[in-house]
This record gives sequence, structure tokens and C-alpha cells, in this order.
Amino acid sequence: MAEREPGDELARLRERVDALEDRPAPVRHRTRSVCAFVLIVLGCLLAPLALVATWTADLADDTDRYVATVAPLAGDPAVQDAAADRITGALMQYLDLSDLLKEAAPADRPRLEKALGALGGSLDDAVSGFVRDKAREVVASETFARFWTDANRRLHTTVDKALTGSGGGAVRIEGDAVTVDLAPVIEQVKSRLEDSGLKAAAKIPDVHTDFTVLRTEKVADLQSYFRLLQLAGVWLPVVAALLLAGGVLLAVRRRRALVAAALGFAVTALLLGLGLTVFRAFYLDALPSGVSQPAAGAVYDTLTRFLRTAVRAVIALGVVLALAAWLTGPGRHARAVRQIWHAGITAARSQTDRLGLRTGPVGPFIHRHRVWLGWLLVAGAVVAYVLWPHPTGWVVLGLALALLFALAVVDFLGADGAS
Repeated sequence: MAEREPGDELARLRERVDALEDRPAPVRHRTRSVCAFVLIVLGCLLAPLALVATWTADLADDTDRYVATVAPLAGDPAVQDAAADRITGALMQYLDLSDLLKEAAPADRPRLEKALGALGGSLDDAVSGFVRDKAREVVASETFARFWTDANRRLHTTVDKALTGSGGGAVRIEGDAVTVDLAPVIEQVKSRLEDSGLKAAAKIPDVHTDFTVLRTEKVADLQSYFRLLQLAGVWLPVVAALLLAGGVLLAVRRRRALVAAALGFAVTALLLGLGLTVFRAFYLDALPSGVSQPAAGAVYDTLTRFLRTAVRAVIALGVVLALAAWLTGPGRHARAVRQIWHAGITAARSQTDRLGLRTGPVGPFIHRHRVWLGWLLVAGAVVAYVLWPHPTGWVVLGLALALLFALAVVDFLGADGAS
């Protein structure tokens, strides 16, 4: 038999490799890939809903969280202006100009009545402006802020306060509107009017007026949705996480699946954030003409600000996880980054060696167990994120940087054991 040339053997091996690479993947692998893809897609689609459900459950279950959410509304200028207008309208129904004239001295009444006939409605406008100024002073004071905070804290005693519309109190949902009874604030305005010389304000009876802060024709539907989301607030995040984890573990190429899953739920969270902005415009455009759009916009922004914070945290988490999975992979660029990392740590370790600094028995111990130590640090970062009450994007970034620093310390100390 003729001896084969080395070049022929190499060519034959290359042909076999090409044939193997072109061969279709086994059915089992394709089934795993399809199932992993479906699980990851479902997990990514559930991620935004899980965020909304968790946000709703927080508002319904946590009184402090709810109060922290609505408290800034008391200091919002648009809300204060709308409340002042509502208080002014309610009080002006009980302020009669003839009663005001009776307060004047008898000798001055004919002159004032003559002037009233010449001015027409101007005196009404002047009195209304005076009342509104006093109302604006009250709603801009600590009195209104305390009323707002205390009322909402007292009322938020059950899960379905405010969000589901059950229960009574100053904040409630009736018909198609979310309202606040401003009676305690009106009493403060009446006192200021009396102190300013408008004695007729003392004759005004107790006034209960509802200040509409949110209006929609679908309140009943929204209440049902809130109840469903409230129930799902605990389980949806767990289900979404299990689906994503199952998809990654089932995938043939797990690292690539992890990168795709992390970027996927980051993108869906970003779409949720964009959806909140788009929905805000539609919501304000659908409001009736009598509702203050600036006040309604302030309410919407205030109620959703923690949800937007959670969206940014999830986006940051997705990017960090995807970047970490890529950097630990076998790719050429990832290997180059890791080589630069280790080269820098080795150079720093060499410099300390020249200075005579040694780690003693710690270095060899860390060098032997550096893999386990690395995984412990990663687990610690994950636990810190999970146990953090309401993590933000900055929390995610801070934990990632802290983990990188801890891993660098491990590599630095372990390098002494390798020498």
C-alpha cells in the first residue's frame, strides 16, 4: 500500500471537519435549543409585567412605601394651584357681597353700594383673588403637607386602600375619579380669612369638597387589574426568573443563552419605560377639560417614579449580567480583556514583592481556593441585590464595582501563592 503524503492526510482531516461542521445538529440538541428559546422569550415577556405587579403590591401592602410615593404631591406647584382653585370655588359659594357690606360702618354703606353698582363683577373678582391668595398660602405651607401625609398614612391600613378603591377616608375612588376631601384644609383657609379681616368667613359652614387628582372612564377596570397585579406581585417575578434560569440551563450554549436572556429582559424593561412615557401622553390627552392637566401629570409622574426606578435597575442588571457572561467566555476579545486584567494584577503583585511585602500563608491558601472564593463573592453580590429593599440602577452598578474590586483583591493575594 502506498504511503500517504502528510499533505494528503491534512487535507482529508480538513474535509472530515468541514463535513462534521456542515452536518445538521442532532434532533435532541435542536429540541433543547427550541425549548430554551421559548422559556427565555416567555421569561423576558413576563419581566415587565412582573415589575408592574411588584410595584403595585408595594404600594398596596407597604404603608411607608405608599406614603413615600404620594408625599411629594403636597409640594408640587401644579397640585397646589389646582387645590387652591378648588378651595376658592367652594368658599366663594358662601361669601355674599351683601354680607360683606354689612360689615362696613353704616355711614359708609351708601358709598360702597354705589361703588358696587359701578364696578359690577369687579368686586367679585377682587374677593375671589383675595380668597385664592389665602388658599394658596395654606396649600403651600406645612399644614397642607402634614394633612396630605397624615391622611394617606391613616387611610392606608389595608391592601386595597387607594389602589383598589375600598375603604373610606380622604383618599378614595368613586365613580370615575380618585378624589381627596379638602375639608381640613378649607378650615385653615377660613381661619386665615378671618385673621385678615374678612369676618364673613366665620359664617361659612363646614365645607366638604373633593379635589380630583386622577380621572379615567375605566376606573372599575383598573381596580380589577390592580387586584390581579397585587396577587401576582409575589409570584410573577419568581416565575419570570425561573423561566429565564430554565432556558439558560436547558440551552446547548449556556453562556450565549445567558447573554441573550440578560439583554432580553433589559430590552423589555426599556420598552416598559418607553410605554410609561407614551401612556402618559395618551392619559393626559383623554382627561376632561375641567381637570388640571399639570396636576394630573404631576400625580402620574409621582405615582410611577418608583416603577421607573425599578425599570432602570433591571436594565442595569441585564447589561451587567450580559457583560459578565461575555467577559468570562472563550471569545478572543474577552480573553484579551482578561489578559489585560491579570497582567495588571501580576504587575502590581511583582511591585509589592520587590518591596518585600508578603502574604504569608494567606497567599497559598487563596491561590488554592481562588475559584471557590470567586463564586462565594458572586453569590454574596447576588444575595445583597436580592435582599436590598428597593435596588436602583446605581445600586446595581455599585455592587458590580464592589464585586470587581473583591475579585481583584483575591487575584492579587492569590498571585503570591503562585510564585
